[in-house]
Amino acid sequence: MARWGSAVLERLPLDGDETVLDAGCGSGRVTEQLLERLPHGRVIAADAAPSMLVEARRRLERFGDRVTLVECDLGRPLPIDEPVGAVFSTATFHWVADHDALFANLAAVLRPGGALVAQCGGAGNIASVRRVVAEMGETWPGPWTFAAPEETVRRMEAAGFLDVQAWLHEEPTFIEPGEPMETFLATVILRAHLERLPDADRAGFVRRVAERLPGPEIDYVRLNLVARRA
Repeated sequence: MARWGSAVLERLPLDGDETVLDAGCGSGRVTEQLLERLPHGRVIAADAAPSMLVEARRRLERFGDRVTLVECDLGRPLPIDEPVGAVFSTATFHWVADHDALFANLAAVLRPGGALVAQCGGAGNIASVRRVVAEMGETWPGPWTFAAPEETVRRMEAAGFLDVQAWLHEEPTFIEPGEPMETFLATVILRAHLERLPDADRAGFVRRVAERLPGPEIDYVRLNLVARRA
């Protein structure tokens, strides 16, 4: 995911003195690269998970007051007072249920003409895992919104974005079978499903999912977004 973030960051046009919103900073690994591209600028690093912000604060400490960490939900109005010059995001938007609200909230804090460059899970993402979970009798579809490019363009234009580009690409990712695959499923993909199960049932659930997958690979599909604020 850090590798994907680095590739997406290369698409973001920067002069080096902007204030950029990192919408979903996670542990700060890609935020670190973003700050290095802003020698005279600053980053507002936002995430909904307090545990991620703790890790990001440790990682980004060396940047001092050039980074501000904010705990917030991208599905609600953002607690940002001054408009930012750009919005950057990787592996986050699919965790937001209401994409109409998501893009409206981002547009509200982005200055006119400012760029938005992002990537998240898109239509068809982790299809094999979701199929196996459904075959095991789990009716909850999961906490994700894996949108298609066409509907995303409509939502972004309605929120006030112009020159919207949205496209999918496949990123099949090998995970070593056995314990590494089970750990990855438990901590990344199936974490929300496991929270709904008794502790005693969680390891067995993950193991059954791993055993039923067609191979040691996660069929990631990424939705790429490039736009500017009207």
